[in-house]
Amino acid sequence: MTSPSYDRGDAEPALLTCTIGAQLEMTADRFGDRTALVDVPTGRRWTYEELLADSRAFAAGLLRNGIRPGDRVGVWAPNTPEWVIVQFGTALAGVILVNLNPSYRQRELEYALNQSGIVAVFTMTAFKTSEYAAMVEAARPEAPELRDVVTFGSEAWEGYLAAPTEDEVGALADLGDELTADDPINIQYTSGTTGFPKGATLTHANILNNGYLVGELLDYTEKDAICIPVPFYHCFGMVMGNLAAITHGAAMVIPGPAFVPQDALAAVAAEQCTSLYGVPTMFIAELALAEFDDYDLSSLRTGIMAGSPCPEEVMRKVVDRMGMREVSICYGMTETSPVSTQTRTDDALELRVGTVGRVGPHLEVKVVDPIDGTEVPRGEVGEFCTRGYSVMKGYWNNAEKTAEAIDADGWMHTGDLATMDENGYVRITGRIKDMVIRGGENIYPREIEEFLYTHPDILDAQVIGVPDEKYGEELMAWIRLRDGVEGFTADDLRAFAEGKIARHKIPRYVHVVSEFPMTVSGKIRKVQMREESVNLLGLGE
Repeated sequence: MTSPSYDRGDAEPALLTCTIGAQLEMTADRFGDRTALVDVPTGRRWTYEELLADSRAFAAGLLRNGIRPGDRVGVWAPNTPEWVIVQFGTALAGVILVNLNPSYRQRELEYALNQSGIVAVFTMTAFKTSEYAAMVEAARPEAPELRDVVTFGSEAWEGYLAAPTEDEVGALADLGDELTADDPINIQYTSGTTGFPKGATLTHANILNNGYLVGELLDYTEKDAICIPVPFYHCFGMVMGNLAAITHGAAMVIPGPAFVPQDALAAVAAEQCTSLYGVPTMFIAELALAEFDDYDLSSLRTGIMAGSPCPEEVMRKVVDRMGMREVSICYGMTETSPVSTQTRTDDALELRVGTVGRVGPHLEVKVVDPIDGTEVPRGEVGEFCTRGYSVMKGYWNNAEKTAEAIDADGWMHTGDLATMDENGYVRITGRIKDMVIRGGENIYPREIEEFLYTHPDILDAQVIGVPDEKYGEELMAWIRLRDGVEGFTADDLRAFAEGKIARHKIPRYVHVVSEFPMTVSGKIRKVQMREESVNLLGLGE
């Protein structure tokens, strides 16, 4: 008889019980003269001793300016060293850091400022098309608790970084003794597909342990240097990157404020990075560079590909061409700090390209029937759920949505469809809301996307469902073509797919694009793709 889809992670290594600030202090004690942080664009560098000093100064500055433990402070900027100092300074002061998405427009900003009750925002004057400082000032009428708006590099910012007095150092030390690992320390707004986003509230224990255990499974030590082109405002950057680094004494390397494939590879080469992070589209862009072979990537051994499903063909190239033989796939969500499952460095290649790994230490996972909640047999599709130290405290000031996401037994319901094999390895097959029901047949777009990647002319593919009068829904493929390929049609796709996949799984419509609509963290916005497709195909009625 097939066993149920349930698995429990290892009990070792032990969970960390300290706060993020205390962990930074311990790491600085052990590795004070080792490189902690490098900003490649400006050439600025910090040792762990220097990073701790700046973070302590900022923490003292928060207290000096009337900001107290439990208050909410926003950081609104792309990847900069100042972002990291704010991250660790707020942790030392017990202040809750609210990550503001760098791509927010005015209405989204005002909502986040007001909903979380932010008292101060630390930001850049501007970046690309976003006038950050001006937008925050314009939001003041909608954010009654907002007192300070501080731009990096300004006189006010330097004031926050002023060397603390002896009394301030003593006050910080006393405060550190009062803070606990279960205190909330971070609010991250999840991308809402309908309505406003929800603020996932995470504790020191949530995110510090997740960063630590992800790093443990990558065999990180103080000799590692992690290239982090993924955004700090998201768990991928600030947890899997920064917190994995400081729990092991590794270096955080910032290749640039926003992702540029050339900058990422140049940073790896310049800093001899051993690890590189990215969502699949980032790795696709790096591998597609005409000058790819000019970069010395020989220092790479590992890294993480996560954030959205990882195409098998891309994963194989990352291993073969980039030398990342110990690269890991991680899967999770903001509400779970984020990682729930991870491939191991010694996993066979087919597991590291075909699954999202198995449960992490100190966690439980299961796959359940979305209707009745019972565990499905191994190999069958159901909803992925997880429980353990990583599950958020809840959505900030939103008990109703919290109760919808976390059941009475503490299980986080992810909304993702998955299967679990006999050895506990998990495959994500799609989102419950992405599943297409065509003529009564359940179709999982992920399966069709994997097939489309095998077409020699297709660089990237996303499959969605669109309304259909006869079948309820029909399949549509959005595709990106390799350079030089033109005139690709639905007939071309049909000819390629005929006899290789079931006829009802062959997309009826094809839309060729140069890029997909995406969130700033690299996730494909399928909701937007569906809306645009309905208009494109004239299916509005």
